[in-house]
Amino acid sequence: MRWDELRIQPEVPGGPDVPGGLDAPGGAESPDGRGTPGPAGRAAAPALFERGAITRSFDTPGFRGMTFFEVHARSAINRVPDSSRMPFRWTINPYRGCSHACVYCLGGETPILMADGRTRPLAELQPGDEIYGTVRRGSYRRYVRTTVLAHWQTVKPAYRVTLEDGTQLVSSGDHRFLSDRGWKHVVGAEAGPLQRPHLTTSNKLMGVGGFAEPPKPGADYRRGYLCGMIRGDGTIHQGRHQRANGSMYHLRQFRLALTDQEALDRSRTYLSRLGVACTEFVFTNATATRRQLTAIRCGGLDNVGFIRWLVGWPDEPSLDWRKGFLAGVFDAEGSYSRGILRISSTDPDLLAWLGSSLHELGFTFAAEQVSRDRAKPLTCYRLTGGLPEVLRFFLTTDPAITRKRSIDGTALKSNARLGVVSIEPLGLDLPMYDVTTGTGDFVANGVVSHNCFARNSHTYLDLDAGHDFDSKIVVKVNAPALVRRELNSRKWQGEHIAMGTNVDVYQRAEGKYQLMPGILQALLDARNPYSILTKGTLILRDLDLLLASAEVTDVGLSVSVGCADEDLWRTVEPGTPSPRRRLGVCATLSEHGLRCGVLMGPVVPFLSDSPAQLESTVRQIAEAGATHVTPIVLHLRPGAREWFLSWLGEHHPDLVPRYRGLYGRGANAPKDYQQRIGEQVRELAERYRVGRGSPPPKQRSWRRVTAPAPPGSAEEQLTLL
Repeated sequence: MRWDELRIQPEVPGGPDVPGGLDAPGGAESPDGRGTPGPAGRAAAPALFERGAITRSFDTPGFRGMTFFEVHARSAINRVPDSSRMPFRWTINPYRGCSHACVYCLGGETPILMADGRTRPLAELQPGDEIYGTVRRGSYRRYVRTTVLAHWQTVKPAYRVTLEDGTQLVSSGDHRFLSDRGWKHVVGAEAGPLQRPHLTTSNKLMGVGGFAEPPKPGADYRRGYLCGMIRGDGTIHQGRHQRANGSMYHLRQFRLALTDQEALDRSRTYLSRLGVACTEFVFTNATATRRQLTAIRCGGLDNVGFIRWLVGWPDEPSLDWRKGFLAGVFDAEGSYSRGILRISSTDPDLLAWLGSSLHELGFTFAAEQVSRDRAKPLTCYRLTGGLPEVLRFFLTTDPAITRKRSIDGTALKSNARLGVVSIEPLGLDLPMYDVTTGTGDFVANGVVSHNCFARNSHTYLDLDAGHDFDSKIVVKVNAPALVRRELNSRKWQGEHIAMGTNVDVYQRAEGKYQLMPGILQALLDARNPYSILTKGTLILRDLDLLLASAEVTDVGLSVSVGCADEDLWRTVEPGTPSPRRRLGVCATLSEHGLRCGVLMGPVVPFLSDSPAQLESTVRQIAEAGATHVTPIVLHLRPGAREWFLSWLGEHHPDLVPRYRGLYGRGANAPKDYQQRIGEQVRELAERYRVGRGSPPPKQRSWRRVTAPAPPGSAEEQLTLL
């Protein structure tokens, strides 16, 4: 799909297009001069770049974990297919992939909360695994099941974040955690290259606190589990019975019948390891209102006698026995629903051991007598302490029945002591891991952690749509020379060229490679009209070239701001500058006399299209001095459609049927919906005098993004991001 121009030229690097070529001394070095080819050299490039590509990685913080594929393209000004329905025919894309999005990584041993209620080290996760993430529903953020879509590893400088409850989190400085004040990076600064929201000791993280260690399933644990399970739900029968012919016989039988196969399988396996073989059979068939009961059984004097001994109360129970006992009795007699964990029984001995085991493991509980109208009153032990204690119970004891361990839909609120105590650099680089999930986050060692949301376009390069999009950037290093050559060609008719419509030309990588000044200078010299659409602020570095171009040709500038709602922005565009900063760019360009509009897109149906949201966004666009505003309704191309619907199913499952009804199998919303949004935005633009030069209200305080001094080091250029 339109990638042939990226295939390597037959000539070697260092040809006439790029003086010195990629192999020349000092070429493509890092901002601090330590740029190095990738470990596999030329062979590390994707197969599409079969000859002459150079892979580079850089040691500076802004580019750690990223790989740049420096290629010599055959063309830079590319024809836009008619099928794309774009209002322009030509475009320039010096980059493929985008370094706007951040890479957030944790230590490989960090335990991740799986959908079955257990944990697994982050390093061992695989695409397709079911884990827990969070979504906002109503007034609360809630735990929901989500899927691991991508998993990768990198090496980064390590930091240790210590919380009040003793939880320690080892992560990169770029990692983000959900705090009581929103998403925060581990480290940052108030100004300069690392200016961003970051953790301080005044923050508190959101979650339940450090995960408990799972039990070791040794002999004591297995015996405790069988004791709790069999005493709770099993039957041991031993007695004399009379046959039909009047003779007597001894019947010795053990039976355990359950609706949950997981607990039955565990019990059967544990008994088998102790030499007791059981047979499985259907105890009662399923009905319209009840699930099937499956049972295991065995008979014989030795087997039944051994099981009687096995479930006897120990003289000096170990903690492992108590953990197994609590897991077994919970599988047999326990429940967890509406945030409450209960275990009920009529057996006074079992209740006494249940209470002592909970106490020994540090759990607090309340005893409630459910019924007195029977010979053996039913007593319920209810765990107190909310979700943190419930999860600690599940992880400490490890019950077998997955459905009873579900926290799906539970609100993300607790009194856990998760205040940040310290943030310390460890002084060494460590292997770090990250995942992409459908919710955009996951639960790591009891706190909510951000991840990177993947895009689909990189799959055209035979790179994955997850981490590769953010970390493997294709750079057409000869783009400025190609643009100049193609503009001077007799075949070129001087048509308008659009930039930034696929991948942002002012992404972070531009601070290193500085391709846009050469491209803009070539366009200026040819007096060729062009337009730029960006979400970044690095465009202000080239303010002088933009001003000069505007003197001799048509220059169209736009920033992309789909919605001024910052909560929604954090969810759907987590790696971009905030809407306020982007509108600040518009304000700065306007103050210098450049006409800058706003592409109000995408307008996300049912999420950012309410009259109040549209009005708020258009009002702020007007206050930024925009010359025009153009609404664009969400477009769901193949690939992007699957990603968005997956995200929607996790964050707003109630909207999935409405989206299927609105979009059907197509990529576009119905024309009447698009027309309605367009009319609303036009009316609002008239009301707030967009493009009529009305001064911003005094109470509005824009954060001005000023044009920098002449380009210096890449670190200086990154201050604009």
